[in-house]
Amino acid sequence: MNKNPYTVLGVSENATDAEIKKAYRELAKKYHPDNYHDSPLADVASEKMKEVNEAYDEIQKLRREGRRYGQARDPQHNAYSSGNAYVHTNYPDVRRLIESGRYDDALVILNGIPNEKRDAEWYFLVGMVNYRQGWVDNAYTNFKTACDMDPANHEFRHVFNMCNAQRNYSNHQYNTTSRGGCSSCDICSGILCADCCCECMGGDCIRCC
Repeated sequence: MNKNPYTVLGVSENATDAEIKKAYRELAKKYHPDNYHDSPLADVASEKMKEVNEAYDEIQKLRREGRRYGQARDPQHNAYSSGNAYVHTNYPDVRRLIESGRYDDALVILNGIPNEKRDAEWYFLVGMVNYRQGWVDNAYTNFKTACDMDPANHEFRHVFNMCNAQRNYSNHQYNTTSRGGCSSCDICSGILCADCCCECMGGDCIRCC
C-alpha cells in the first residue's frame, strides 16, 4: 500500500504489538459493513475497511522482516547469517524470531504450515525452538528427522550432533548423580555443548572457562 500503515491505524511506529492490535480492532469495528446496511456511506466504509486490513497486514509483515516503513527489503532476505557465512533458508522470518527469543511467535508461523509442506528445515527450526526452551529430547527427534530428510545439509548435521552430545551428557549426568555425584569436568562439557548449539542460531550463551 502507498499510505503509511501506521498512519492509517493512527498509531506510532514505535507502538507495541498490543497497541497496534487494539487500534486495528477499534477501526475494524467502526467500519464493519454490518454498520452500514442501506447507508449511502456503505461504499466509503467498505474502502476504509479494506485500507485498515491492508495496513494491519503490512505492519505485521514489516515486523516479521524486522523492517521499518519505507526501509528497503534486505536483498539477502532469503539468506540467514550463520557464523561467518550465509545459508539459504525458506524461513528467514522464523529464524529471526528464534534468534530474538520470540519462540511462541516462531511456533505460530511453523504450526501454520500444512503437513505436506513441512520440509527438512521446518523440522530443524522446530527442533531449535525445542532446544532453546530446554526440551532436548523433542529437539533431538526433530533434528534427526531434518537430517534424515536432508542428510547432505551440514548445518542440520552439526546441530544434531551438538544436541546429541548434550543429550548423552544429560543422561550421563543423571546416571552419575544417582551413583553419588559428578565432576566439574562433566559440568563444563555440558555447558560447552549447549553453547555450541546456541551459536548455530546466532545466540549468545555463556561460556565455561
